[in-house]
Amino acid sequence: MSDTAPIQNTRRASVERNTKETQISVSIDLDGSGQLEVETGLPFLDHMLDQIARHGLLDLSINAKGDLEIDAHHTVEDIGITLGQAINKALEKTGIRRYGHAYVPLDEALSRVVIDFSGRPGLEYHVDFVKGTVGNFDVDLFHEFFQGFVNHAFVTLHIDNIRGKNAHHQIETVFKAFGRALRIAIEIDPRASGVIPSTKGSL
Repeated sequence: MSDTAPIQNTRRASVERNTKETQISVSIDLDGSGQLEVETGLPFLDHMLDQIARHGLLDLSINAKGDLEIDAHHTVEDIGITLGQAINKALEKTGIRRYGHAYVPLDEALSRVVIDFSGRPGLEYHVDFVKGTVGNFDVDLFHEFFQGFVNHAFVTLHIDNIRGKNAHHQIETVFKAFGRALRIAIEIDPRASGVIPSTKGSL
């Protein structure tokens, strides 16, 4: 019998967040194939969440009901929070790569995302949108999404849109790069089995 047992697909989690403003449920499989089931009431956000699932090779189920009659702020932020909680719950950091980065282009736009599962929340977000909305979606809310995510996934995240002349292209490159960087960082490193990727011995 081989001494190397197959990796069991146990990196899954489900999280619910219920407040007076939002009711959100997120289920995640970190070793999925890029499948997404989503209903947020915000079609453009659904499109961006699809980029995370497809390019991160995550299976995601996200259902959100929020006070959209006021605006989308609470819903977008709380989805970021709940997604961060789900990833933190699903991820055992022993043996992972820890760091991930990706550059992604879309026509004239180019973005870079770098992530570190450091155990410390931190966000550097540098996206100078060429206009304030895509359709009727307020692009400022993407900062709130990523801030909520890092605060609850306990990651350091650097997001830079390097260039772009179309706001849709700008943010889509960010989300695709985020998915790619996330995929790399949470991958099991076959050369570091059983090892916490830190000289401190903990994350």
